[in-house]
Amino acid sequence: MEMRREEIPAGPVITGFAGRGFRVGERVFSGGLLIDPSGVAAWDAPAHPDLLDVAMLGQWLDIDPAPEFLLLGTGARLVQPPRAFVRALEATGIGVEAMDSRAAARAWGVLRQEERQIVGALMPL
Repeated sequence: MEMRREEIPAGPVITGFAGRGFRVGERVFSGGLLIDPSGVAAWDAPAHPDLLDVAMLGQWLDIDPAPEFLLLGTGARLVQPPRAFVRALEATGIGVEAMDSRAAARAWGVLRQEERQIVGALMPL
């Protein structure tokens, strides 16, 4: 039997859920979450994905190197984000991958394990 050490991706890892929020390491974020390869912050997410606006993400998209795409968690279920929101991000060269927030939290770890340069915005569950 061969034993290999599991490689841990650089940066924060979503390790679980807490109520409607997320656990990152030992920290609990009770609501929305913004995450990139170098950090994590609480996010005052809109009440519904229809209300998303690029300005709500602030400087979170301004990482270097630029993110390939935004991993968007739309809450307890998948809701397609507004077309204007997606077009605005695509105009800056950033794609949008939307899924429910639980799936997005799991995908974050997989994509970071692949060393993908992404950012995440996860709405509460």
